[in-house]
Amino acid sequence: MMPQTSTAPTEPYTTPTITVDDLLPGVRVFLKDETRYASGSHKEPAARALVARAIADGHERVVVGSCGSYGRAMATACAAAGLRCTVVLPAGWSDGGAFAGAAGSDVHLVRGGYEDAVDESRRLAHADGAVDGNVDGPYKDVVLEGHGHVVRALRSALGGAPAALWIPVGNGTTVVAAHRQARALGWPVSLHGVGSPGNNPIVTSWPGPYRMLPSHGVVTTEHNEPLVNWHSLHGPDALAAVAESRGAVHAAADDELLAARALLARYGAHPTPAGSAALAGLLAHARTGPVTGSQVVLLSGR
Repeated sequence: MMPQTSTAPTEPYTTPTITVDDLLPGVRVFLKDETRYASGSHKEPAARALVARAIADGHERVVVGSCGSYGRAMATACAAAGLRCTVVLPAGWSDGGAFAGAAGSDVHLVRGGYEDAVDESRRLAHADGAVDGNVDGPYKDVVLEGHGHVVRALRSALGGAPAALWIPVGNGTTVVAAHRQARALGWPVSLHGVGSPGNNPIVTSWPGPYRMLPSHGVVTTEHNEPLVNWHSLHGPDALAAVAESRGAVHAAADDELLAARALLARYGAHPTPAGSAALAGLLAHARTGPVTGSQVVLLSGR
């Protein structure tokens, strides 16, 4: 069956929801393709919400640490609003800041990983009198509200709640935001987070309690970068959100990410391997037992 595509007409901006009936026997799967934003990142609504608040509060610059995706989103949002932006990235990760630089942002590269980029971004924000735009910074609630956009869009597109929503996990921000918004809307849905095995404390801590990983104990590859954290900034809240929603946390290795990405191309979706993590998790879960009810898969980047 050819996939069907729908959007949520009541939202000011949204991305396609692709309906697929032939991925899993007897299960309707909805692919929420969040790669279609200008930045290619599902984090763009959160970035736009933060930028709007920063302008309202009289700020002129936003500074963020990123492994790539959030930096792209913030660079895009700041450029559209005429706000200055600084993106701090680990050297050698993602595109090296090429996208953010082309959008007009200042790019700083640091040694180490994502957590090191965040630390440096906080220092720069304080030194410049700029907004700390990190996901756990002073505008955290604005970021979470922006990330909740996907649940509002899904409710408009689907009406009734699906059985489960599958989300890639790095910091756990999207999981926390989705849970908050679903609860506010009275939209009961189980949340399933999918991360890199052994490389993310949300994955290794499930079902809890939360424990950080040693900073030298994670392995970053070109395929799993956005899923790798030794400390997930919203890790404890993400674990609580998944548990409260009666969902679970799953792991997807690089070969599973690549297989999921190849499969998604059949349906006109082209995320990165890490952006395909949610589907990889769903398919792995389906191999362990029956899956019932409709499933929404969040595609988070390209």
